Amino acid sequence: MAEADLDAVIRQTARAQTKAVMAAAKKRQAVWVARSAKAKDKDTKARFRHLAKSTILNATATAKRLQNSAENAADAYARAMKKAMEEPPPAKESRKKSEKKPDTQAEKKRAKKKKNA
Repeated sequence: MAEADLDAVIRQTARAQTKAVMAAAKKRQAVWVARSAKAKDKDTKARFRHLAKSTILNATATAKRLQNSAENAADAYARAMKKAMEEPPPAKESRKKSEKKPDTQAEKKRAKKKKNA
């Protein structure tokens, strides 16, 4: 996976998360359906069935939003990388600028002594 494009990894991860969300929603729906089957009165059964149906509808909407967000992120990454590949590399720093700044602690102390003297 070291050679994989990150946008493909983003999409793959989103698909796995979507599957996990839907699997959890189906388990939750099964719980509501089982409670509905055990309910004594008509109103309670209707309420549990409604909860089971709502669970799947809301989970589906959530999974779609998750997938859309991942698609947008993957597309944005791909565009940014394409743009970065088209840009010229940054110019190298001139030697004069690097010579003005002392690199080590000893050089900094020497420069300070010269200013004070």
